[in-house]
Amino acid sequence: MLTTNKAGAMPNRPNASNSIRKASGIALSRDNILFILESIIEPLIIVLTLWGLAIWFDGELLPNYLIFSVIIFSVTFPGNTKINIAPWKIIRNILVSWLILASMLLTFALATHHLGFFDKYVMQIWLWLTPICQIIAVFALRGIAPFILQIQGPTRYAIIAGMNKQGISIAASLQNSEYNNTECLGFFDDRSADRLSVELDGEIQHPILGKITDITEYMQQHQVDIVYMSLPMENRPRIVKVLDELKDTTASIYFLPDIFLTDLIQGSVGQVDGIPVITLCETPFAGIDGLIKRVFDLLFSVAALILISPILLIISLGVKMSSPGPVIFKQRRYGLDGKEILVYKFRTMTVAEDGAVVVQATKQDQRITPFGRLLRKTSLDELPQFINVLQGRMSVVGPRPHAVAHNETYRKIIKGYMVRHKVRPGITGWAQVNGFRGETDTLEKMQSRIEYDIDYLRNWSAKLDIYIVLKTIAMLLRKEKNAY
Repeated sequence: MLTTNKAGAMPNRPNASNSIRKASGIALSRDNILFILESIIEPLIIVLTLWGLAIWFDGELLPNYLIFSVIIFSVTFPGNTKINIAPWKIIRNILVSWLILASMLLTFALATHHLGFFDKYVMQIWLWLTPICQIIAVFALRGIAPFILQIQGPTRYAIIAGMNKQGISIAASLQNSEYNNTECLGFFDDRSADRLSVELDGEIQHPILGKITDITEYMQQHQVDIVYMSLPMENRPRIVKVLDELKDTTASIYFLPDIFLTDLIQGSVGQVDGIPVITLCETPFAGIDGLIKRVFDLLFSVAALILISPILLIISLGVKMSSPGPVIFKQRRYGLDGKEILVYKFRTMTVAEDGAVVVQATKQDQRITPFGRLLRKTSLDELPQFINVLQGRMSVVGPRPHAVAHNETYRKIIKGYMVRHKVRPGITGWAQVNGFRGETDTLEKMQSRIEYDIDYLRNWSAKLDIYIVLKTIAMLLRKEKNAY
């Protein structure tokens, strides 16, 4: 059977991407009423809940609540699509998102001494009541979605010119989405069904309605509302010819760029001075997301260093007494944008290698001190890296930094290796919580680690960071077989 990935991932990728691939179904188009309602419903519920409580307690809506409402709505709009996902995921996503937002708001209010501007009881009830109202609203929208689709109009019919990966992904999304009023009639392609089956490595699941030259005739005989152009970009003359023929129809036409020529990292569509551009590879930490990431790093690191300061002192004494040498081991690593940084660790070996050749620690490595082995087993040797986070060199969550010598080796033999450096390296990461921690004694292990790192960039969210932190803590509380 021909398998497709709705998220647009390349086939035959390792299981790294499958673990966190967003399963939200087809993204509703901007002219879809459900899309508009989903974009506004959660931000609106946040504001209306605040207004209702303010009027209930104060008897009127004071200016401070209006100003606060504008700020909150601006931060939360547009809301994310949720009605396509499983009910328990709806609840989880709303609660986690609200926890992050509420934590940031409270932190900012306390730091700027603005918390006293609002009624204490209003804010307390608002923080607890809002996520409940959001959950009720989203499930209510989910319940009336079929009725909204009926109001929106009759079923729209689409055809796809060109059977390839992106075309198949569109067809599968249209077919599998419950909240979509567009039906895919089939494909047009000049290749035979047998050839397509071989080239696409599977059985054809969607009907082939004819050749590319048959599109206009087919549309004259059948109702077709949408045409998706999924032809390879090198076939420009054929694309122009089809577009010229489609000018005699009233169908909406969408062009699907051949994005499967490469693997997208934070792919998106934007403009540069009015000129449309497609992002193929970009950091996930741009704009407000970058601010959220940095605030999380600072708050978490400060809290962690305060809590673990006695442990840091005890470990420092242990390292000093267990073997001669410095307490802190500094090693050059590659950081953001591939620039060299100094990463701090408690020294766990009798040597401090940081040259052109760095030998990875192995299970029975004689260089590791007895006290150092305990530190590595429990990951306590990584604790000084919270200082690196405060310095802005590292992040709490991100791809683990490798020694410069290892970087120079692997970047030559693993395609896309340096993409992981579009973000700050982390104390823990997606690869580490999925079993790729410790020695990478084979090329396959390093390749898998890099796949997980890149998938982290592709699918980053604040919720994913929190999940990785919690999973890291859980792993530290049990025996870690890959640490030595």
